[in-house]
Amino acid sequence: MVLVFFAYFALASIAAGVLTVSLKHPVHCGLALLALLVHVSGLFILLNAEFLWAVQVIVYAGAILVLYLFVLMLLNLKTDDRYLHSSYLYFLAPATIGSLYVLTLLVRSPFGGVKGDANTLAVLQDGDTYSVGIKMFSDYLLQFEIVGVFLLGAVIGAIVLAKTPKPVNREHRG
Repeated sequence: MVLVFFAYFALASIAAGVLTVSLKHPVHCGLALLALLVHVSGLFILLNAEFLWAVQVIVYAGAILVLYLFVLMLLNLKTDDRYLHSSYLYFLAPATIGSLYVLTLLVRSPFGGVKGDANTLAVLQDGDTYSVGIKMFSDYLLQFEIVGVFLLGAVIGAIVLAKTPKPVNREHRG
């Protein structure tokens, strides 16, 4: 039964990922991205990683996707055809070369079976959420803060880009 669920989540994730990058309308791309994130969270459930499932649903499918849609609405994109969607043949060769390159990297990766340094007894005793929190806020606190600053910069940049410029009035009334 697990194999059936894995096959469903994997195939649906692949289909939603392809739709995310191939649909023309940005809101439709966002909805396909939502389907992708929900199906990836289903894969986390199959791996008994409930914390990652919750993070995937709450943070990515909830907050990040809402942020993406908010930025799309702020940018006021027109619905005309874009140059990126005009011809798929221009993307076939780079996509094939890129896929072969990623497959080669995955096969030759030295990190294939590397396990973390968390104690199994501590994870079972305290729970995986507690162990991830202790690890993230002790060893990786600086990286966590840097990501927060980058996200803040992205939001500020989106707001600046979305502002409509006011016309400059060159006439001065005396």
